[in-house]
Amino acid sequence: MPVAAHEHPSGITDLVSPAVVRVEAVSHVEITLLDHVGELKHVERSYDLPFAAGTGTVISPDGTIVALRRLAVNPNDVAIYAANKIFAEHHKVKIPLDYKKHKLSNDLLDHHLQECYPPKTSTATCIINVTTELTAYPNVSPASADGYKVKCIKAGPTPDSPAVLVPLTPLSGGVGMPTAPLADKVPEQAGSPTNVAGFLGRPGPNVAHTVEIAHLAKGGVAGETGRGFSDPEKKVDEPVKLGGLADKGLVGAPVIGDKNGHVIGLLIGGGKEGKMIGIREVNAVLAAAKVVPRRGAIDTAFEAALTRYHTKYYTEAAPGFQRVLELYPGNVVAAGLLKTSLAKRGGPEDQGTKQAASAPVRSTPLWPFILAAGILFIAAGGGAYLLWRRRTPERPTELPQPLAAGPPLDDGANQTVVVRRSQSFQVVPQQQQVMTAPDPAIKYCTSCGMKLGPAHRFCGYCGHPIET
Repeated sequence: MPVAAHEHPSGITDLVSPAVVRVEAVSHVEITLLDHVGELKHVERSYDLPFAAGTGTVISPDGTIVALRRLAVNPNDVAIYAANKIFAEHHKVKIPLDYKKHKLSNDLLDHHLQECYPPKTSTATCIINVTTELTAYPNVSPASADGYKVKCIKAGPTPDSPAVLVPLTPLSGGVGMPTAPLADKVPEQAGSPTNVAGFLGRPGPNVAHTVEIAHLAKGGVAGETGRGFSDPEKKVDEPVKLGGLADKGLVGAPVIGDKNGHVIGLLIGGGKEGKMIGIREVNAVLAAAKVVPRRGAIDTAFEAALTRYHTKYYTEAAPGFQRVLELYPGNVVAAGLLKTSLAKRGGPEDQGTKQAASAPVRSTPLWPFILAAGILFIAAGGGAYLLWRRRTPERPTELPQPLAAGPPLDDGANQTVVVRRSQSFQVVPQQQQVMTAPDPAIKYCTSCGMKLGPAHRFCGYCGHPIET
């Protein structure tokens, strides 16, 4: 197993790329023209006006996104555009289809056109309702055709200020979405390597996320105006390169630090000037929106597998990526890394296989078994001895003492030993016998010596006749 202290290798972007989403913004306009020029008519139209497309970053498992204001708030007044369009279509006049107010040569039509423009008045000739629809398309396979709807809850003052987008319907079931870790600060050193990851189109079988390498220019921390990019070796004009990518859909993409793969800012600008707005401004908008970035179970499993993968422990990495796909089946990055891990598992590049092969084979020593057998033998002997002692009756510790010596015994007679009793007893003193003369009235049987009564004629014991 790899050492726990291993950090993510330099240049890693895989921590962030699963959390990159495509954001598309559309202004939906419903307009009703009240035609009073001729016969009274109500003309109803609806228009969908896409105004932005770019990249956002998921920072919470519930689908909360950080992006740019320009991807969430239309800077143009689409009500003016809708008024120009419906007037040109209905009255067959030439009006540029833009976001500016125009005048017509016909005074009556011009009067009605000016009354159609916002703001709405009591004499307005148009009733206009504008809504904004924001859709986020996650980096999943198969691609999500509908994505999920989000709304902007907080945005900075300028088009390149950060914005916070939350799902209209909270994601239910499962463990949510992959998220990206946010850094604490922007590297101050000029030339610090970074990576920019995002989408140049809606995710699909032919559109994968794009990763570009860039380097931070001088300037310390990035402020509201952003921090530029500059190639230390002067081989690539990075501001122009990144400005062009921003125009193609990479605007708002996370700028990833090369040290630990955390997001240090968002790509802003366009044209010939691509810049980065720093993580400090991002965190300020999140705090104002009272949104706390957090990571989920998918991220924990993915980061553990990713560490093993980038340290070339492919055998250990494969089950980790399989677990990630169980939690989030559409994870494109995890699926690709799992395929590579399975292909390299057990091969010459697999560090786990090399470590197992280099470890010497050692036989198990016998002394632990001998020691254990001796302990068991001693324990068994001790138990048997204690059991034998418990079952053997105790013998008296002192010999019984004989009573006081009596008269000498006859020859051949055995000596009788009297054991003292433990209990006490009283000795009744014998009364001294008094010799008296026999009573002449008492008779005895001459055959057996049985005492006879005065009226007995026969012995009651042996039946011998009594002599009178």
